[in-house]
Parts: sequence; C-alpha cells; structure tokens
Amino acid sequence: DCQVVQYEPAHHGSINTVTTLSPDLCVSGGSDQVVVVYDWKQGRMCQSFQGHNREVTKVICYPGSTWIFSASRDKTVLMWDLNQGDEPIQEFCGHELVVNGLAISPDGRKLCTGSRDNWMCLWDIESAKCEQRHNISRNLVTHVCWVPASSSIVQTSEDKTIRVWDSRVWQVTNTFPAKQYIQTHCDVSPNGNYLVSSSNGFGGQGCEATLWDLRQPGCKVVEYRGHLQTTACCVFLATHPGGTAQVATSSHDSSVKIWDQNTAVCLGTLSLDGAGPLVSLAPSDSTNLLCASFNSGLHHIQVDQGSQHGETVHV
Repeated sequence: DCQVVQYEPAHHGSINTVTTLSPDLCVSGGSDQVVVVYDWKQGRMCQSFQGHNREVTKVICYPGSTWIFSASRDKTVLMWDLNQGDEPIQEFCGHELVVNGLAISPDGRKLCTGSRDNWMCLWDIESAKCEQRHNISRNLVTHVCWVPASSSIVQTSEDKTIRVWDSRVWQVTNTFPAKQYIQTHCDVSPNGNYLVSSSNGFGGQGCEATLWDLRQPGCKVVEYRGHLQTTACCVFLATHPGGTAQVATSSHDSSVKIWDQNTAVCLGTLSLDGAGPLVSLAPSDSTNLLCASFNSGLHHIQVDQGSQHGETVHV
C-alpha cells in the first residue's frame, strides 16, 4: 500500500543518520560530509552545515532547542545552532578514530561521545572541555543513549556487549551478557524502563533486535526476528493513548519492520527495493517515521496504527 512522492534530495550520496529537530524538521548527515536541516512535510531543505572533512556518522538534537550535534569519521563532533548561522558554534576534539556515539544529558549541559578508539568521553557543552574519559579494551562503540531523567548512559559495541554507565562517576555499572553478534544500535523507552538493541548478521543469522528491562540489567524480555541482514537501527515508537507499544527496526535488507513491543509479533513490513541498507530511523510522532537509506535518500513512512489488519505503511 505505497504512495510515493519525490522531493528535492537532502544529500548527494548515502545518508548515515537522521533525527528529528521539531515536528516538521529533521536533521541528517551522510557521505557528502554535510549536515542538513530538512522540512520533511514540505519537502525542502532549510539549512546545510559544512564543517566536517569526512562523512557524518551521527546527528542528535537537544529537545526543545535549536542545537544540533554531528559526529564524523574525521574524529570530531561539531555543535551547530539553527539560529546562529552556518558555522559551528563549538568543536569537541580528542578522539583518535571515528565517533559513532553521541548523547546529550537531560539537562542539556553535558555531551557523551563514544568512538571506535575504545574511549567514552564526557564533555562540558559550554566550554567544550573533556571532563571524563574512560578506555575499555575492545569497546568499539557503535551507539550511545542517555536514559531519560537519569544519570545513566547505555552504549552498544562491536564486542557484542551492552554497557550501562553512571555519568556521575564515569564508570560502568552493568555489562549485559554478550550477544552472538555485534550490537549496532540501541534506544531507550521514554519512561526509561526498557532498552532495545539491534544485531548485525547475515542470511537471517543474528539480524535480530532485543528488548531488555533496564530495571533488571541484563534481563532479556523478547527478541524481534525477521530481518535477513544486519538490523542497523531500532527505535521505540510513540504510542497513542490506549494503543499498543511498538518498536521499529530497519535493516541492510532494505526493509523497515514494525513490531508489537511486548509480544514481538511483526505488525507490518515495508520493503524499499533498491534503497540499499536502511541504517537510521527517527520517529517524529506516533504515525510518522523517517528513514535514512544508502541509495535512495531520506524516506518518510506513515504508520497507520489501530488498523483492523494491523499496520499499513506508506512512503
């Protein structure tokens, strides 16, 4: 059930990451080294930021603000403000390899970064000074999340483990049992109770996402299985009042799947043939989902909840 409308492209080349800045605006980064603010409802670019000299790996925004942070293969993180021109307003330097993890503290004062160099760093945003650093052997960081309304940070790694950090002492407080495959991404539920992580894999081996209970660290609740290649991204979707809690995943198999969070039943699949790896998802609200692809740009997917036949998905 697809209706496709083509808009002006956001990037030249693959898109590695997308996030939401406001109900209408998203921010993305890609192989063209550019950070783009895009009005996905109108289908037009609002602003582009150029400052990285290698591809952009992650972008995040601080809720309720115009702040944007971008990480890159150039080993730096840049901070931008949509209302302060097209030059970075802050630069965070110190990593020795690509930065894959970015998270902002709930109070907007600290920035957490994680890299393939095994370092997890905590920065003061105002001064751009690194206040804490911690190196763990083989901890090649793939993604970082700050748990809402808490001092805890969760990160995934190429060493197949998930670690929970206490930002106050900059120590690991919990390490989850290692999975069989590299953990590519993670997301924390808005209430801070659950974590979803995704695995790489091939031929249907691995390729799953896993729901964990953060109140019982290391406690696996369910697994979401159905992708045929690496599951690159996993996110919690906003839930309608009285609606079913849902999780979305995207994969290198060019598909997006919507799951019942608690039963792990797949409610719908959208295959974007020819789009290549789908590596990043950004829910805008309970019915709109943005998806970054390697081959065919940014996709807006409409998720119709409460349908008699489960989910119908449009792009």
